[in-house]
Amino acid sequence: MRVTPLFAILLVALMMAGPVAFADTYPEQVSGNVIKIGMTASLSGKFSSEGTQALCGVEAVIKWYNDQGGVDIGGTKYKLQLIYYNDESSKDNIASLYTKLITQDKVDFLIAPYSSTLTLAALPVAEQNNKLILSHGGASDSIVSKGYYYIVQVLTPASRYLEPAAKLIKEKIPDAKVALIFENAAFAQAVKSGLVDALNKEGIKVVYEADYEPGTSDFSVYIQAAKQKGANVLLGGGHYEDGKALVKQAHDLEWSLKFIAILVAPAQPQFYDELGESIANGVAYPSQWSPHANYNPDSAAKAGLPWAGPTIDEFLNYFKQVCPNLDEPAYQSAEAGATVVYLVEAIKKAYEMYGESAITDSAKVREAFNDLYIMTFFGPLKIDPNTGKQIGHPMLIMQWQGSSQVIIYPTEYAEAQPLIAPPNWQFGGAGTTATTSAGQTTETGGAGTTGTSGEGKTNTALIWTVVIIILIIIIAAAYYYAKK
Repeated sequence: MRVTPLFAILLVALMMAGPVAFADTYPEQVSGNVIKIGMTASLSGKFSSEGTQALCGVEAVIKWYNDQGGVDIGGTKYKLQLIYYNDESSKDNIASLYTKLITQDKVDFLIAPYSSTLTLAALPVAEQNNKLILSHGGASDSIVSKGYYYIVQVLTPASRYLEPAAKLIKEKIPDAKVALIFENAAFAQAVKSGLVDALNKEGIKVVYEADYEPGTSDFSVYIQAAKQKGANVLLGGGHYEDGKALVKQAHDLEWSLKFIAILVAPAQPQFYDELGESIANGVAYPSQWSPHANYNPDSAAKAGLPWAGPTIDEFLNYFKQVCPNLDEPAYQSAEAGATVVYLVEAIKKAYEMYGESAITDSAKVREAFNDLYIMTFFGPLKIDPNTGKQIGHPMLIMQWQGSSQVIIYPTEYAEAQPLIAPPNWQFGGAGTTATTSAGQTTETGGAGTTGTSGEGKTNTALIWTVVIIILIIIIAAAYYYAKK
């Protein structure tokens, strides 16, 4: 085929105009009775790490149900099918993609995107179309304070994320001087607001406070100012890249800290791979979930709650099946997967209340959530009927100890004692060797090292390299044939 100059120009223009949104489905082929679930996932951009985890969690639970023949509702089996788009971590894409899911793809229910910012952009679309939407990755309290009816929150609200950390600091660090360095975005600010209340309640002194804008990569000004104030505890962050950079630079600038808790970033397994043990050891984070948490049918029975969905072991097995390139699930995958379980149980409840017509009726399924209190592999789930706010799920504080992520607080869930003043975060002397409560040996006293990135990291650079090569070939061909 001859490539004319005009055709080449059109091709280049099309490619430079930006990506065209094509829907992906999981699984690709589904027959019989089908319940269609729609969502966007951040598979590129700022939230790509968390978005990939979330998508894997949803697909794992859908596969678990479908491998059993589907969801049994009144003796009839219904298969689940997911339709999703890459939102590229941009709120500018959200309204059009969720409109497309509702009007063109004809999904029955919606799962919100990852992050409070993107979730807040999706809520008006769901509400205007009377479509139930479950928030798995939007923890901001503002999500459930705008009066929307069709919202159900699955994860603990942001204002409660670091409440346990305040109690831990009160118990373990009597001379704590806290620095708060948070992203100036909806989620992080909601966490900070609740944390400030908790710190005040515990009588803990805050000596430095700063908010940084999204996209910030240089934190040296904040770190140096906090050091000058004598801060020995760092609480902050926002999402993955900024949280990782904040931790690395704090270590590179030799900030001696007795306790560090950062949002989101340390929860990702690649945090340890990319920063190395000499930085990661001792870094804590609030977590919605751990694979070591005591959530199982026995604990459900003791709590007087019905068990629903796969066990933790089953979830881990199915996660590995659908996403073999990821080492292990982070809490973002668990909360997203539990969203499917929660939705399925509400659909069953709606059927019991109203019959077959309620199975895909957003209003009736939303009402069914009001009386639902269950235990899942993600933990207990229950909402406030008036707002859709999650009130049944507890938060955990986890910490890197050596190469392991362990629960350190609250005490009733703890696997290990908190590592306070980790030796690799104490500067001014020669390096020492210390053994953590988890039993790992840690080399300390030097600057942080950087390891290789995790297998699950999205290879954006490779994709763009291929695109550029194709563009060069097209332009060269157009020029060649134009000269002939």
